Amino acid sequence: MTRAIGLEQIIAQKVLTLSREQQQQVLHFVEFLQLKSPTVEFLHHDGTRMSALEAAGDLDLVGCVDSGPGDLSTNSEGLGHF
Repeated sequence: MTRAIGLEQIIAQKVLTLSREQQQQVLHFVEFLQLKSPTVEFLHHDGTRMSALEAAGDLDLVGCVDSGPGDLSTNSEGLGHF
């Protein structure tokens, strides 16, 4: 009987055959790959992407600050210059 082996199991088996130093290099490479890709992605139940605003969940706080620039993305002076 042939049993399907998942990619994760194949990787784990191959890593176990490496020296401790090589395993450390694999770990560093995996961490490097994780840094290159988004760490968290929030999705709706139907699989579509969720905006940061939706992911924050507390829509009552949006626009609750009376002072400061209206849009920080257009504040040419940078943060901290309210």
